[in-house]
Amino acid sequence: MTTTATVPVPRRGRVITLWTPEDKRFWEREGEAIAKINLWISVPALFLAFAVWQVWSVVAVGLPALGFKYSTNQLFWLAAAPALSGATLRIFYSFIVPLVGGRRWTAISTASLLIPAIGIGFAVQDNTTSYPTMLLLALLCGLGGGNFSSSMANISFFFPKERKGSALGVNAGLGNLGVSVVQFLSPLVITAGIFGVLGGDAQTVVKSKQAVQVWTQNAAFIWVPWIVLASLAAWFGMNDIADAKASFATQATIFRRKHNWLMCALYLGTFGSFIGYAAGFPLLIKSQFPDVNPLAYAWLGPLVGAVIRPFGGWLSDKLGGARVTFWNFVVMASVVVGVLYFLPSGPSHGSFTGFFLCFLALFLTTGIGNGSTFRMIPVIFLNQALQGVDGRDKDAVARATKDGNTEGAATLGFTAAMAAYGGFFIPKSYGTSIAMTGGPEAALYVFIAFYLLCIAITWWFYARKDAEMPC
Repeated sequence: MTTTATVPVPRRGRVITLWTPEDKRFWEREGEAIAKINLWISVPALFLAFAVWQVWSVVAVGLPALGFKYSTNQLFWLAAAPALSGATLRIFYSFIVPLVGGRRWTAISTASLLIPAIGIGFAVQDNTTSYPTMLLLALLCGLGGGNFSSSMANISFFFPKERKGSALGVNAGLGNLGVSVVQFLSPLVITAGIFGVLGGDAQTVVKSKQAVQVWTQNAAFIWVPWIVLASLAAWFGMNDIADAKASFATQATIFRRKHNWLMCALYLGTFGSFIGYAAGFPLLIKSQFPDVNPLAYAWLGPLVGAVIRPFGGWLSDKLGGARVTFWNFVVMASVVVGVLYFLPSGPSHGSFTGFFLCFLALFLTTGIGNGSTFRMIPVIFLNQALQGVDGRDKDAVARATKDGNTEGAATLGFTAAMAAYGGFFIPKSYGTSIAMTGGPEAALYVFIAFYLLCIAITWWFYARKDAEMPC
């Protein structure tokens, strides 16, 4: 329910001590401007987090040419490891904004990306670097993956219910672009010594029977100056919301909420698919279509998924998140069938064009689903908190709204943590399936089965006529 009181926002430094975005007059007068500033600083910080998180999806492809003696399964491990650590870190990052503050944590967590970015830049210059060292650096890239949970939880506090879907879609969608940009930009920046003597010596690789000089370290070093700038922008330009403070015990109530666990499954189906397909796509192309340069095409998939995500949030604000999510999963299951058809082992006997177009469609649906499921979560928990509250009791409504927003923000972060395991599961499933059966088909059949489960959950709890929590 919208309140009508419009109290000025008392501040101490960068801390906002009163924040009422559901009050329309407050929102129009000053709330919207403050919220947008925080959103537009959050976006590049999250973009850099995704870039560092997924840098191994590119670097792993080029290691054999540099003289690193790693097996195909070890390479898939390097591509999958950042998702494993990132997902685990997200569990902790989910609850940290109400404990530390969104401004402080955005600055600190963004600055932490310097550790893997600098470490990888030095490690790839020496092909005697041990595999355990490379695996440790891959795990440290999970620092970027963890940032998503805290970023989304933080931004959710700034916007009113009817704007959450669009705002979260913009933050996540433009942040997700980091996956595509790292896959597009890396092959370009490694072709020149853009950092001079500071960037280290070139390595020699053989391409088309010709020796070529490359600076593989640039794939990591290129992000370092931007990470520094984004950290400073967050520290000096963002705000902490005092009203968003909450203990871990208060936030931990989500573990008793059924809808937290249901939305974990649905977001695993959307974001887990996005980040998993992005991490494994270059290596999957290389394994199934050896004559195709994977880095020339792989970046387009994450680009499509990232760009369309804000549209998924906007569409869900208009039509309802549950309806969009339901039909989105139907399309996802159907498109994976198409991927199976165009594999070399499928009825087509191998069509890269068909395979690639199906994956583009798959990335498109993961992006739409990312937006729609993240629109569902804050609405579900706010509506649940307001159930049974007397709308005439403004204090009760305010307390329920705060509780609903706190639980919704914690759930946004926690579901993002669970979903990030898809970034490990999907590329590792490819590697295991190829090692055991000679192809990725078994993994793809498992994905179809999971999408069918997501269709059933969405329809029964959220999309059907008499659903328990229509949203």
